[in-house]
Amino acid sequence: VQLQASGGGLVQAGGSLRLSCAVSGGTFSSYGMGWFRQAPGKEREPVAAINWSGGRTYYADSVKGRFTISRDNAKNTVYLQMNSLKPEDTAVYYCAARRTALVATTKSQYDYWGQGTLVTVSS
Repeated sequence: VQLQASGGGLVQAGGSLRLSCAVSGGTFSSYGMGWFRQAPGKEREPVAAINWSGGRTYYADSVKGRFTISRDNAKNTVYLQMNSLKPEDTAVYYCAARRTALVATTKSQYDYWGQGTLVTVSS
């Protein structure tokens, strides 16, 4: 199973970005998916997660109301729409997949990881 994240970049505070994560191999429609981020000098932390159908989601308190996770099982892709970005959102964002279909919020619950995409929010 391979995960390819894209969509990162440099944006001003208040702006928006949409991250995509394309999954190849395996059975995407049966995977729970998540987005994590890691800022310099900090631990990797969960940002959002979604179950196999998209019917259940999780958001970290720091991004609630600003970020939206979604998935398209026909395209084997999960998305993270990020609005009202803040400088503290600056980090490398990673997508992850787990063979269990349910939502999960800890790193150890995920089986596969993408390479990360850098998001930089300037003030």
